[in-house]
Amino acid sequence: MMKYNTIHKTGFKVSDISFGCMSLKSDGTENDAIINKAIDGGINLFDTADLYEKGENERLLGNALKGKRKDVFISTKVGNQWRKDGSGWDWNPRKEYILNAVDDSLKRLQTDYIDLYLLHGGTMDDPMDESIETFERLVDMGKIRSYGLSSIRPNVIREFVKRSNIAAVMTQYSYLDRRPEEETLDLLLNKNIGVLARGSMASGLLVDKPASDYLNLKAAEVEKIVNELKNNLPEGRTLQETVMRYVNGHPAVTTAVAGIRTLKQLEDAINTANTLPLMEEERQHLQALWAGNTYSEHR
Repeated sequence: MMKYNTIHKTGFKVSDISFGCMSLKSDGTENDAIINKAIDGGINLFDTADLYEKGENERLLGNALKGKRKDVFISTKVGNQWRKDGSGWDWNPRKEYILNAVDDSLKRLQTDYIDLYLLHGGTMDDPMDESIETFERLVDMGKIRSYGLSSIRPNVIREFVKRSNIAAVMTQYSYLDRRPEEETLDLLLNKNIGVLARGSMASGLLVDKPASDYLNLKAAEVEKIVNELKNNLPEGRTLQETVMRYVNGHPAVTTAVAGIRTLKQLEDAINTANTLPLMEEERQHLQALWAGNTYSEHR
């Protein structure tokens, strides 16, 4: 049965596994059916961004959620501004841009409010206080219910924790990317800030893709780690269950955001959500199989 965890600063109770919409394409014929089945399966958090397909990902989510808006939480992101010629995007965390972008997202999502609005990146050179003030203003206006940050940079995350009232951080975390275990996850747990963990399958390397270089790991190292994992699966567990349960078994993690494109992937995610958590000794055994990695930049 689906478990729900609270994002403490909002009171939102969100499903243990949530739906990452980025993999859905706007011309997909099954999008509505997949999203409806996700809701039926207990998933209630849907994550998108204005960057994905130049906003079309938000539009398809808005269409699929017609009549169901009150049953779900929407997380979307801002900060990557598409160039007018469509050739790419530029980073823009400024007030004027965010105030315009939120209105565009609301229209595409066909909603009056966004539950969680995330700054989609960030650097130490940003005008952080200006961005934070803008998010606070949007809360006061009722256009968003809470805000946060999508980042893998510990130095940026620390600054937002110090300066703002962020409710949640989305960050990459998996058995192959254990960098957040060093500091970030404990910091957020201690501050009652929710964690949306993305990339729990490490782009498929942990479950079905051939080994390749990943972060600071060479392909041979990835292959060795995955083989060790396969040979040490907790009794009665599949590989997918194990890697997903490893992620959302960390006490800081509120929800694991699964990138879903097909009904089969959705079924796998829901089946995983309905399994028991790893026991602490199982988790410790998995952690001991390799030393883990740490951030080399943005510390």
